[in-house]
Amino acid sequence: MDNFWLNALWSLAPTVLVGLVFWVIMRAIIRSDRDERAAYAKVEASERARLGLPAQDPHSAGGSREAAN
Repeated sequence: MDNFWLNALWSLAPTVLVGLVFWVIMRAIIRSDRDERAAYAKVEASERARLGLPAQDPHSAGGSREAAN
C-alpha cells in the first residue's frame, strides 16, 4: 500500500509542475502587458498635456478609431 501512494505522487508530480510553470508564465505575461499599457497611457497623457490637447477618456482608450469618429 505504501508503494501505491508513492507511485500516485510521482504520477501527479509532472502534471502539477507543468501546470505551475504555465501559471507563472501566464501571470508574468499578463502583468507585463498591464504594466506596459499603464506606462503607454502615462506617456500619452503627458504628451497630450504638452501639446495642449484635451485629456482622453479612460473608457475609450484602446477602442477603434471608427467608433470615435
